[in-house]
Amino acid sequence: MHASAFQEAISAIVQRDSRFDPDAYFFLKEALDFTVKRSKEENEGENRHVSGPELLAGFRDFALEQFGPMAATLLREWGVRRCTHVGEMVFALIGEQVFGKQDSDTLEDFGDIFDFEEAFVLPFLPQENIHHPAA
Repeated sequence: MHASAFQEAISAIVQRDSRFDPDAYFFLKEALDFTVKRSKEENEGENRHVSGPELLAGFRDFALEQFGPMAATLLREWGVRRCTHVGEMVFALIGEQVFGKQDSDTLEDFGDIFDFEEAFVLPFLPQENIHHPAA
């Protein structure tokens, strides 16, 4: 898909549902590419469908790799606060025929697989704050 077609799809989505910043959709596309590449490397170069939980893991890992301790702040700024939000964006892109899906794929695949606070904040807290929270 050409960049302009992807941009048009995002514009159409955001017109209907403005909960998520357009940049969140661009990041999601990059996270999908990251996840597909990682999956291909793990499967001896073979392309295969990426499941919801696999995409969420890739989304998390790519966000941490790209944004480090700013990931939580940036995702909140974009309106993405939980795994189900990622799923809602995925299905909006499927609705625009930008992403594909299998018949077995559902929004429920993107249930809260991980907590955003634990995934994007805790790794950057000093260890003493993790083991001994302030009273």
